[in-house]
Amino acid sequence: MELRQLRYFVTVAEELHFGRAAERLTIVQSAVSQQIGRLERELGVTLFDRTPRRVRLTEAGAAFLPAAHRVLDAERDALATVAGFVAGRESVLRVGTSRGLGDRLERILEELARLAPDTRAELVSAATQERLRRVADREWDAAFVRGTVQLPDGLRQVPVWQDRLVVAVSARHRPPPDDARPGPSGVELAGLAGMPLYLTPRRTNPPLVDLVLRACRDAGFEPLPGPPASSLEDTLAAFAAGARGWTVVYAAAARQVHRPRVAFLPVPLALPTSLVLPATGGRAAALLAACQRVASDDPDQ
Repeated sequence: MELRQLRYFVTVAEELHFGRAAERLTIVQSAVSQQIGRLERELGVTLFDRTPRRVRLTEAGAAFLPAAHRVLDAERDALATVAGFVAGRESVLRVGTSRGLGDRLERILEELARLAPDTRAELVSAATQERLRRVADREWDAAFVRGTVQLPDGLRQVPVWQDRLVVAVSARHRPPPDDARPGPSGVELAGLAGMPLYLTPRRTNPPLVDLVLRACRDAGFEPLPGPPASSLEDTLAAFAAGARGWTVVYAAAARQVHRPRVAFLPVPLALPTSLVLPATGGRAAALLAACQRVASDDPDQ
């Protein structure tokens, strides 16, 4: 029996839906079904009644659920014990990060070193829901998130800056500039209507996808879907080779990407970035102060 099998079981028991449980766990549904099946074979019982219309706990599953909770609670207690031991030896902040923070993250770490020289930040990347869960369980001290998210009990969300977006296109297919916009020439989204949009699936970044699609509709068009989602590096490589299409990139991340044959064009779109912290207690006051100081000096704000 593996701890991950217990996590999958508890999540399915809470959602009573394998698809929603998989989204919450940020894994594919087949992996959830496979591990639940292995757990059932090991235990020698059926934990869920499954039909095309519904999923529900069997009597065996209902009896097993409290024991599974106790095991996972014991795991958290064990992790907290080790974390407390480490904290007694050195001050380490465990921080969940998001993609595209760019040079801001470097400046935040530098500012944190000035404000709290005895504190070291341990950065970990994870999906949004995983970041929130780990902060809620006090495994991590804080996490960066973009957009508005549903917070678990016991957390608070403190806005720290606006993450501005830029459009990335092949320099060969650069649309006409919007010369009316102050600063570097940007682009009107309507000028992109005939080009495929390369965009991450909504399940991986709902705030970003919703913002972009809403802006396209406000501009009077439904974007043409691009090819299946790939990494940003692959997408920019395709644009550099002349592929027609466009995507959006966080401006802070775009500053760190050198692509002579890719144009990065300003657009009036931004997502709020927040630091998620425990509602009470916590050890991330210096990190929050560092974020606020960096944001106050940020030319993008």
